[in-house]
Amino acid sequence: MIQLKELDWKPMALVPALALIALPLTGSPSTWLTLTVAGLAMGMIIFIIASGLTLVFGLMDVLNFGHGVFIALGAFVATTVLGTMGGFTTSDSLWLNLMALFPAMLVAMAVAGAIGLVFERFIIRPVYGMHLKQILITMGGMIIGEELIKVFWGPEQIPLPLPEALRGSILLGDAAVAKYRLLAVIVGAAVFTAMVWTLNSTKVGLLIRAGVQDREMVESLGYRIKRLFVGVFVVGSALAGLGGVMWGLYQESVVPQMGHQVNVLIFIVIIIGGLGSTLGALIGALLVGLMANYTGFLVPKVALFSNIALMVAILLWRPQGVYPITSR
Repeated sequence: MIQLKELDWKPMALVPALALIALPLTGSPSTWLTLTVAGLAMGMIIFIIASGLTLVFGLMDVLNFGHGVFIALGAFVATTVLGTMGGFTTSDSLWLNLMALFPAMLVAMAVAGAIGLVFERFIIRPVYGMHLKQILITMGGMIIGEELIKVFWGPEQIPLPLPEALRGSILLGDAAVAKYRLLAVIVGAAVFTAMVWTLNSTKVGLLIRAGVQDREMVESLGYRIKRLFVGVFVVGSALAGLGGVMWGLYQESVVPQMGHQVNVLIFIVIIIGGLGSTLGALIGALLVGLMANYTGFLVPKVALFSNIALMVAILLWRPQGVYPITSR
């Protein structure tokens, strides 16, 4: 929940501060702008991926290390859907491209959400309240899920090319900004807005937050909190599927292990954000995206470790993350 009147704005200043620190180091404003937009786009994609896990952990207190399987599943479903819509994806029309891309996203979210429902019922439900068992059993579920993906789509890397109109860049002065990255920023902002609005301005969000604080009281009023929490898990899985599509298009290829590979970034983002905070996850994701792009350009050899260093620095400043969940 985000209360604007009580909001601490210091963590939000970290994103522009990091960008301003990088400005003189990159050598030219055009290079800085290109890297900054690329970093923000990467951060938004990571936020979409992490938002589902943030939702599940923040509201349900469930450590789902199997989150990666929904990421990979969404990406592979997108390869199948987009593969049947070649006439749309190869067109120079942006609208035709989007008419292929958005249905692929919706189908990926639906499939990931449906599998998430099964995952919650048979894997998560028996270990509610037991974090160690949650870690072990969900990691096992992810391994099984990856092997099932190999059964349906094969173990090899599959290309997931961008639609034609989303290829290339837009020139802003001397800076080249990739078209797809602009779309990623828009989609990420839409996901964040929808999450905040739902949790803060709807009856469903109110019931979920009330159920987190006092489940027995809400159930005594006749509401079935268990069903709401199952719905939260399904939505979290669907968001992972959407993030998988976005990440697959960002990489322009998918592999069954892609969810496992992204998991490290996801947990860095969630830890920086405060273990369950939506706004914190957004700040963490943007910082991770910017740091990865700046260090990849300036000092490529340390790029792999830069985000771990970022996490350590922030935790030294705020050991519970930038926006910790106070009730945890």
